[in-house]
Amino acid sequence: MKTVSDDVFERYADDYDRWFDEHQEEYLAELSRIRQIFPPPDSRTVEIGVGSGRFAAPLGVRIGVEPSRALCRMAHQRGIGVIRGRVEDLPIRTESCSSVLFVTVICFLDDPREIHRILSQEGFLVTAFIEREGKIHRKYLLDGKKGRFLSRARFHSQEEVCAFLSDTGFIVKKGDARAGFCVIAAQKI
Repeated sequence: MKTVSDDVFERYADDYDRWFDEHQEEYLAELSRIRQIFPPPDSRTVEIGVGSGRFAAPLGVRIGVEPSRALCRMAHQRGIGVIRGRVEDLPIRTESCSSVLFVTVICFLDDPREIHRILSQEGFLVTAFIEREGKIHRKYLLDGKKGRFLSRARFHSQEEVCAFLSDTGFIVKKGDARAGFCVIAAQKI
């Protein structure tokens, strides 16, 4: 089912991707924090909500899942093999992924429990997200360009995401929460 947020990412895909060039310092800081926690990717690593491939490509993740056709094309141009799909019904075999990356995606999901299904036993999930009421959340909602993408998001606190992960069969291993951007590594149990 197509959602309103899907339409925004289709219509403004170029604006979405351009943000990373125009805010390179913030982007590189976020990428660095993810890199510090993310396990070395292998052929069974996937980024869910790969977008334009801005995180997958430099982290060495070669497979992504994305609902937006426009963003799929951009990720493909960055060397990512993209599967069109939505996280609520992932077109990936059960327990076939060693690790999953999830960057600023959890705020758009109805139910991300499919991640647990696709991860192998003891597989890792790394989720990075903008914390509700944090410095970045407040800034981006006021920013006309980025705000159009985030205005339909449902933001969560670090505590809420950790509790959700625990409730869905994960144990939180590492976390890094600074300036309203949180990175959490959790292992499937």
